[in-house]
Order: sequence, then structure tokens, then C-alpha cells
Amino acid sequence: MNNNNQMDLEKPVLIIDDEADIRDLMELTLIKMGLSVKTAAGVAEAKKALRTHAFSLVLTDMRMPDGSGLEIVDYITAHNLDIPIAVITAYGNAAQAVQALKNGAFDYLQKPITLAQLRTLVKSVITINNTAETEIDNKMVTAFKQSENKQKNEDTSAMVNEQQVRERLLGNSPLITEVRQLISKLAKSNVPVYIAGESGSGKEQAARSIHEQSERRDKAFVAVNCGAIPEALMESEFFGYKKGSFTGAESDRAGFFQHADGGTLFLDEVADLPLSMQVKLLRAIQERAVRRIGEMEEKQVDVRIICATHKDLNALVESGQFRQDLFYRLNVVSITMPPLRELRDDLPQLIRVLLQRILNDETMTLTPEAKKALLQYSYPGNFRELENILERAIALSKNHIIDIDDLQIHSYQLDNPRTESAENAGSNLSADSNEEIKDYQFGKTQIQDYLDEIERKILEQALAQTRYNRTQAAKLLGISFRSMRYRMERLGIV
Repeated sequence: MNNNNQMDLEKPVLIIDDEADIRDLMELTLIKMGLSVKTAAGVAEAKKALRTHAFSLVLTDMRMPDGSGLEIVDYITAHNLDIPIAVITAYGNAAQAVQALKNGAFDYLQKPITLAQLRTLVKSVITINNTAETEIDNKMVTAFKQSENKQKNEDTSAMVNEQQVRERLLGNSPLITEVRQLISKLAKSNVPVYIAGESGSGKEQAARSIHEQSERRDKAFVAVNCGAIPEALMESEFFGYKKGSFTGAESDRAGFFQHADGGTLFLDEVADLPLSMQVKLLRAIQERAVRRIGEMEEKQVDVRIICATHKDLNALVESGQFRQDLFYRLNVVSITMPPLRELRDDLPQLIRVLLQRILNDETMTLTPEAKKALLQYSYPGNFRELENILERAIALSKNHIIDIDDLQIHSYQLDNPRTESAENAGSNLSADSNEEIKDYQFGKTQIQDYLDEIERKILEQALAQTRYNRTQAAKLLGISFRSMRYRMERLGIV
């Protein structure tokens, strides 16, 4: 958040709402907090105020007679006004709020809002003045000194952080380059991020990259595997507990939220959270406060939430296994990590770097057959599987040479006893199953070549249905245009 918004107490807050009672109540609340306030009854009046005044914060309702709060968000963004804006939406309209966040709003509140929620939101943007002027002056001097020191190190820090991201997310293919660019943008804000992708595709590395490029990089990055915590222990692990609050609570203990205060909380496999815990997590995110077990009062926490899962959260929401309101809170902006099989051009670099990391100062040579096998393998376990294959191969190698047999990834070869059983099993498949693996010959056909051919046919069919409109074909297939273009180039589709 811009430090000027925290230090400039003379700029008023702009409240935009067509209901006079709500405007008056919000205005009175902020005045009691020591802030000056200006109000507007609609979109047109608000735009006029934004043209003629400078504001420290804008609070806008979403639905008004002469337009939408989204217009205010877009107006501030389009005119490069350095003003944080939050939207207030009716209950059940979280989708609109999410769109506002994507367009540039920093937060939203759902009606009916409480005064406590309003105060918390405002305090997250503006430092409230309840002290003498001399104390304010001292704080401002300190803040300016910190700003100067930060400016001196900004360029060096940016270069170091960019290098760290490249080391975490290696490769030069369009898909991974797009991910790195998106991470750099998201690191500048505090919006929640949802990272999707298959197991082993680097979701935690992406989360750490966001943290390392953000202003929170000097604070804690707390990674939590939601699927590894017993349900009975979840509340105490997330929120902490007070000494004596239950049998075995022999001392005060901080939870994940307290440990991540000021930093980033990464919730891996968030889809594994039980519904009972989802409710409590939602409240903690909305209120920006948690209450330890055994305590009566909530305490404010400043935590950025990044979550990830290999499961389809949309499908879980539809089936009722994941709360829709929590999904909207977590999925403000999403990143999809590409599987390793779609980064085939980067494989030589990845293999070389991983070998260097594993071997340290030692040297190891790959035979041509081993190289070919590594480049053609489909890696269902993604980066994690590649690393495991290389570690195993190093352990099995002789004379610092890795041969194809050391990789142990060709279990379908003809000289393998399992091949015969696979062929026998294949002869017993139904006609429908035979259709699914048509033209595939165990032990002879390379699985990646076979999968590439299937992918090529699917892409060509989608292009034919859309009269070779690549944008529409990408939408039809549920992939991005850049992904569509990359796949066409890789498969030689003109």
C-alpha cells in the first residue's frame, strides 16, 4: 500500500452511496475516527469530486441509480489516480466484488456491514491520528527516513528478487514466462491469489516467488499443508490457543495466522479443508482478525493469503464440498501452473540445473539414450517426478555415467516381464476400451508421440469448428490464447 495514503491525514475519505442514511452513518463513523469526509450520492457526483479533489480513500456502493461502483473503480484506474478504493456490495453478489478487485479495488465488504468491519478496513489503509501533533511529526520524520533507506536499496532488491524468481521457476517457454510476468504484477498488491495446477507442478514455488517480490518479503512465509492436519487440531493450529484452555495446553501458543502476521500465509491443498474449518477461515479473512482458543477477544492480523490445490475448486463448489463465499474470497486472481509435459522445450535446461543442484561439485554424464528418454517422457508427476528420477539415476549410475536403465522409466519395454501381462490384459479389453487406445502398441509406440498425435487432432478439430479462429478455439478448449498458440507451434499446426 502506498505510504502516502498512510501519512497524508489531510486528504478526506470519499463515501459514495445513493442511500442518505448509510452515507450519514458511515460519515459519522469516520469523523469519530478523526478523518475528514466528503460524500457523493451517485456515480456522476463522485466523478466530479474525483476531478476536483484529492482523496486518501474511496468507499463506494456497487448499485446506484446512475451507474455501478465498477465505473468508479475503472475511472480511478483509467486516470491513474493513486487512491485506494473499496466496494460495498449486497450479500450474495460476491462475483461483482471479485470483478471490482480484478479491476483495481483493494478490498470489498458485504452488506450488512458492521461499524467494526468499516473501521478495520479504513485502518488498513490510513493511519488514524489519536496523538499529539508532535508525535505525528516524529512518526512522519521516521517514515521519511525509512522511505529514503528503502529507495536506496530498491534497485538492488528488485534485481535480487527477480533473480530468485527465475531460479525458482526456470525456463524460457511462453507458458512459464507468462507465469513469471503475472507473479511480478501480483507481488505489487495484497489481493488473495489462487494457484491451480497438477501435483508437482511448482505451486509452492510460485507462492514463494510472489512473497519474495512483495513488500512482505522481510516477514514470514508460512506454508501449510491443509490435508496433513487432523480435523480435531485445525482450529488450534490455525489460530493458536491460550494456556489452560484445554487439557494439554500447558503454555500459550501462536497459530499459523499469528506466525504469518505481516507476511504471507500459503494454504496448500486448500480443497482438503473440512466445511467446519472453511467457515472459520472465511471469518478470519473477512475480519482480518483471529481469536485464540480460550480467549474472548479477537486480535487483528495482517496476512496475505495465497492458496493452491490440484483439485477442481469450481467442481467442489458446485457439489457443495467447498463454500462458494470462501471460494470468491480466495480466488480473486488465479494462476495456472503448466504441467512439465507442456514445457518440453525447457527440459534440457531443467535437467542440467537439477543435476547441478543434486551433485553440487560432482560431475555426471548422460548417455544419448538416457537424454532421449528424459526428453520424451511425459512426467505425470511433473517437476517432483523429474527430480526423483534424476536422484535415483545418480544413485544407480556407475563411473559417473547415467544410462537409460538407471532412469527406470521404461517399464513398458518388450524385455520387461510386465509387458506380457499388459498385452494379455489388453487382449481382454472391451471394444470400447480398444477404441480408446487405438493404434497404440505397447513397447513400440512412444507414449508422448501418441499423446501429441491425440492433442494435434483435438486442436485441429477445435480450429475447424471455429473456422480457424484461434481465440475462439482456445475458449472452446478452455485454455488461454497464449497456450493455444504455443501448442500449435510445438505440434507444427499452421
